[in-house]
Amino acid sequence: MSAVRVLTRRMAEAVETVAALCLAVVTVIVFASALGRYLFSTPIPDAFDISRILLGLALAWGYAVLGFRGGHICVDLLAETLPSRGRQLVEVFAQAALLIFTAALAWKMFGRVVSAYGSREATFDLRIPTWPLIGGVWLGLAVAVLTTLAGLLWLLAGKRMDDLDSGEVTYE
Repeated sequence: MSAVRVLTRRMAEAVETVAALCLAVVTVIVFASALGRYLFSTPIPDAFDISRILLGLALAWGYAVLGFRGGHICVDLLAETLPSRGRQLVEVFAQAALLIFTAALAWKMFGRVVSAYGSREATFDLRIPTWPLIGGVWLGLAVAVLTTLAGLLWLLAGKRMDDLDSGEVTYE
């Protein structure tokens, strides 16, 4: 097994773990806040603000795995009718388009972090600054840019995305 495949697999698992933890925390916060609201008439302060930003974190970090796995939604009607070289060109084009979109999204999110920091934006109840959490969303998108670039380089080397993340990885 190549070192590149092992490294990319481990990085993808780390990124997925961050996304999963954020999603788990959102689930706990929403459930606990609903229980508090209906059983004790006291929801968790800032549960809505924190859960929506954590959901954004989960999405951004989950999005970063797309660059490694090429697991985005696709319809292969055109690509499947093409010869091998044509399919590869379509995959390279799709990955390059994804890279451009991801870079633009990360750039705009960075502007959002700067805006939240400059305006001292905070949650409604506890006045917790939101820029660190929004910065975490930006960091997930920045990682997505790197993973998408890595996937593009992998494709440009003449390899398939399926080869980058095959399921039979054993760690040495």
